[in-house]
Amino acid sequence: MKILVTLALIIQFEFLQAQQHQTSKMGYADIDYIYKKLPESKQIDAELKSLQIQLENQLKIKYKEFENRYQYHIGREKTMTPAELQNAQKELQELKVNLQKTEQDSQTKFQERHKQLIEPVTQKIHKAIGDVARENNYAFIFNAGADKQDLLLHADEAADVSDLILKKMTMDTVSLTNKN
Repeated sequence: MKILVTLALIIQFEFLQAQQHQTSKMGYADIDYIYKKLPESKQIDAELKSLQIQLENQLKIKYKEFENRYQYHIGREKTMTPAELQNAQKELQELKVNLQKTEQDSQTKFQERHKQLIEPVTQKIHKAIGDVARENNYAFIFNAGADKQDLLLHADEAADVSDLILKKMTMDTVSLTNKN
């Protein structure tokens, strides 16, 4: 009798699980694709590329300064007194520390600017995803484009809601029929 009750409970649980899966609507969106299709993405990418070039140029100047001083001291090394050699080593060490600080500052500046530019777009995309999910009765929407580390290993293309999200964000979906 106990086995029949347990078996009945298991069958009922499986039936409820199957019913729940039938009523839960799921979809996926490629956030990278959505971002690339937004007009502001080109402006953001251009600004970040410009900043990157500017920071790289500043670093090249610091590297060149360090290299010039190093070569200068190497050329004079055999004729230097011990005190001059010590001063040269100290100068090169200070230049090296300054160069490392400039590298770190450049990375921090780039990351802060990236975050500052991307955050409003990310919020806009997430709001549109939430709106699409509510309006189309999606219980779940997964990201299918997370830097080639997809959160979804297989999906029916009919469940792709990327274009719905773009449409929600008031974009012209006619040009979006072909994902590049």
